[in-house]
Amino acid sequence: MGPATVRCLAAAPVLRLAPSRLPCLSSSSAVDDGNAVSIVWFPRRAQDAGGSETGKASATRQQAAWVGSAAWVLLAVVFVSLAQLLLHDTKQHLVQLHSRNSVFPPHPNLLLLRYLSSTSPPVAPAAAVVDDDIELVCSNPAPFPTHPPTSRPLNNMALADETSRVVSQFEFTDADVNRHVQEFLRQLSEGLEKDGTSLSQIPTYVTGVPNGTEKGLYLSVDLGGTNFRVCSVALNGDTTFNLTYSKVPIPKECMVTDKASNLFAFLAKQIEAFLKEHHGDRFNSGVQRRSTRSNRQGFREEEVFHLGFTFSFPVQQLAINKGNLMRWTKGFDIPDAVGKDVCALLQTEIDKLGLPVKVAALVNDTVGTLMARSYTATGSQRSILGAIFGTGTNGAYIEKTSNIKKKIEGEYDKSTGEMIINVEWGSFDNQLNVLPSTPWDKALDAESVNPGIQMFEKRISGMFLGEIVRLAIVDMMKNEDTSLFKDVNSSTNDWSTTTSIGAKSGIFTQWGLDTAIMSVAAADSTPELSSLRQALENDMHVYNPSLEDAQAFKAVANAVARRAARLSAVAIGAIAIQTGKLDDPTEEVIDVGVDGSLVEHYPFFRDMIYEALRSIDGIGTKGADKIRIGVAKDGSGVGAALIALVAAKMDKSTETLPQAFKKELSSIARPGTIQQQQNPQKAERRADTKLNETGTDLSVSNTALAAGGVIGIAAVAALWWSRQR
Repeated sequence: MGPATVRCLAAAPVLRLAPSRLPCLSSSSAVDDGNAVSIVWFPRRAQDAGGSETGKASATRQQAAWVGSAAWVLLAVVFVSLAQLLLHDTKQHLVQLHSRNSVFPPHPNLLLLRYLSSTSPPVAPAAAVVDDDIELVCSNPAPFPTHPPTSRPLNNMALADETSRVVSQFEFTDADVNRHVQEFLRQLSEGLEKDGTSLSQIPTYVTGVPNGTEKGLYLSVDLGGTNFRVCSVALNGDTTFNLTYSKVPIPKECMVTDKASNLFAFLAKQIEAFLKEHHGDRFNSGVQRRSTRSNRQGFREEEVFHLGFTFSFPVQQLAINKGNLMRWTKGFDIPDAVGKDVCALLQTEIDKLGLPVKVAALVNDTVGTLMARSYTATGSQRSILGAIFGTGTNGAYIEKTSNIKKKIEGEYDKSTGEMIINVEWGSFDNQLNVLPSTPWDKALDAESVNPGIQMFEKRISGMFLGEIVRLAIVDMMKNEDTSLFKDVNSSTNDWSTTTSIGAKSGIFTQWGLDTAIMSVAAADSTPELSSLRQALENDMHVYNPSLEDAQAFKAVANAVARRAARLSAVAIGAIAIQTGKLDDPTEEVIDVGVDGSLVEHYPFFRDMIYEALRSIDGIGTKGADKIRIGVAKDGSGVGAALIALVAAKMDKSTETLPQAFKKELSSIARPGTIQQQQNPQKAERRADTKLNETGTDLSVSNTALAAGGVIGIAAVAALWWSRQR
């Protein structure tokens, strides 16, 4: 027979399955020679009694197996949970016990390993004991915190002590301020008597300052580095001005060349391009071009642009518009220009282009700062001092010519009885008679390009302050006990992480710490110092600095900046005393113009200057309140244009022969020489070389000679009287 079958309802489907696959259901089955049986499934109540008993037994066994498996799983879960709770309680208990005797407890896992490896039998506490006097530090904060950590910073006494030691070395007391003022005054007087002193006291030949009522349009150019700037300044006569400028990079082939004309021709072409673009109407108004240096014929006086030349290289100034180049710096190398008058070199190239421009003044940017402040300052009092506190530092002030004992070469206007002196105070006390000198000051000077000079500048200017802080921080990092910018593990960092420093961090590089980050430190007054810590990470590649790290950095940076501000007050206070205006009842205000990133952007720098001024003997609180420190912008641009204005006035007052006299002399000739009178260009030639169109010498009569002599004597007398007055 074929396979055995059990027939039920006609419409029921037939499945061929092994009968043991579905033990929980009843079935009618038969086995024949090991073959599968075709079966049709029915409810258990429809099966016979024998089949029902067999199914119940099988179901009971399967249910028991499932219950046993579930019980074992549940038991395992309970066991693991209890073990985790016990382990957590043990670790917490060990942290509490260790924190009573340690400032920086190790990580709980490390403590647990020590605990388990100890010889004493482990005793698991029934519950963690919490001391109400101990504030717990969360060792596992949320992965995405929504607010800064508020836990109390851990106390690193070694770092605090080291920070205090470093900060104390930058302390600059009131007594120190007064001692430095007296030495500054002594070296000021020494510089007025002779050359070769620490304070050079260089005469600038500028004998007047503006008062804010001047009007006119003037040019200035600034050659101070790799860029060349051309400015036009329209003075409005109400202490305001309008400034227009353009700036272009200087080609490398003009910076290093064998001929000076290569550089100065490039500068003259930039002036021409600027005039065509911004002052085309006035540039094209003159029909006849002339040599602006001789000022004889051609452009009318009102058509000429007077130009102030800011030349930021060492020069020996011999007049307001004359100075011989001593040497090149800042990457320039043009041997042909050394020893020559830089104003004449520029004027020659300007004249070749036929431009209506006269180089009227050679300008120092510090003098320009004084001029710019004097023009824009409100009130009737003029400024007496211009100072720069930025990348470098220097000052220029108004001095009585009677106090200048050393010889002043060249010509200048003596009528005012005053002259602006360029102090060059960056080199104050190069001998270190009084200047403070920490180990980091010494290291900076030794590694600088000019060791032994500019010692005052190296303690004040923005170029050096960051390097002083960097050197001090590096020394602090070498002390293993301080753990500055490094953590044993994450538990010692209030951000629950570890601090690290990138291999290319500026902390390990000379000049790698910019003074700008010191400004961030001074401005950040938040409890967590979040801004400073972010700046340390972004700018210095100090990753995840702790609060204690930031506090130490801020303390050192503030100490260095405060010393710089108080040293700045030494220079300002000494100049104020030197002028003698503190005791003058007619001087309501002593105005000081300042420029530079420190006084403009460093938080509280001017406040610290005033604090030191109040401590100076001879100034005090009353005198400090009389000193007004105001920002003077763009001394190399606006200030240079104002010096060109002063030079233009001096030029008019010292003109040798009036134009009318020249024309009168040129028109006098022997009767019959009508052609010469009709040709004014030939009449301008020198009388002793005048030729008519045929080449015959033209002689003048005795009457003409007598008339010329009388006119000449009158002109000389008029000039003498004008200069005496």
